Amino acid sequence: MALIDDLVSALDAESDSLDELVAPLTAEQWTTPTPAEGWTIAHQIGHLLWTDRASLTAITDPDGFTAGLADAMADPAGFVDKGAAAEAERDPADLLADWRATRGRLAGAFTAVPEGTKLPWYGPPMSAPSMATARLMETWAHGLDVADALGVERASTDRIRNVVHLGVRTRNYAFMVNGRPAPESEFRWEITAPSGELWVWGPVDATDIVRGPAVDFCELITQRRHLDDLALEVIGDDARRWADIAQVFAGPPGDGRPAQG
Repeated sequence: MALIDDLVSALDAESDSLDELVAPLTAEQWTTPTPAEGWTIAHQIGHLLWTDRASLTAITDPDGFTAGLADAMADPAGFVDKGAAAEAERDPADLLADWRATRGRLAGAFTAVPEGTKLPWYGPPMSAPSMATARLMETWAHGLDVADALGVERASTDRIRNVVHLGVRTRNYAFMVNGRPAPESEFRWEITAPSGELWVWGPVDATDIVRGPAVDFCELITQRRHLDDLALEVIGDDARRWADIAQVFAGPPGDGRPAQG
């Protein structure tokens, strides 16, 4: 259970960091537009609440979660936006309180899932550690959108290693969701942590290599920054093809963000 405990602690810390950013905002500031088209800060927090609630249902009521999958699959792109929009209509204080309570219940639910259990989701079923990692990734990414909207820079910590690892693991998924065959050979990943530590995956003699700062890597795989705006070195044809479609989140291919130059 050490792995899930560590992941839940990282998720709690990331959520608390974002909470500290939005808690002092006025009701008017909650309506500030973010880089996600059509989404305000309220939409961003509403989406995190909506997805945390869905994750909690998948753990505590898997049959109930599965029963609602048909509606979601009927509109795989729109149902996420609709959920965020509905939550964004709420009073900010109520929305924030609900997010705090829901993520607290989710943390407890994660640690109670028996090892080896597969949880239903909108894509393939996931283990509790995989779902917790996905929640950490989303919280980090949507927190970046909020920080960008407010014109502030959040301090990065080595807990984003979990997000980097998810990006490495989902290399083939990015090709699949874009209808392209995945490369047969492995990549070499050399990612520098915020602390300066070097994180590596893959064979040392790989001809396709991705290297650079962890924050930049996470911004790429969550499609928060364009590759041209990042300090990443991408070597090899397959690695370059991956970098153009990198996507760590579930759902249809994302549009990404335009280069800022």
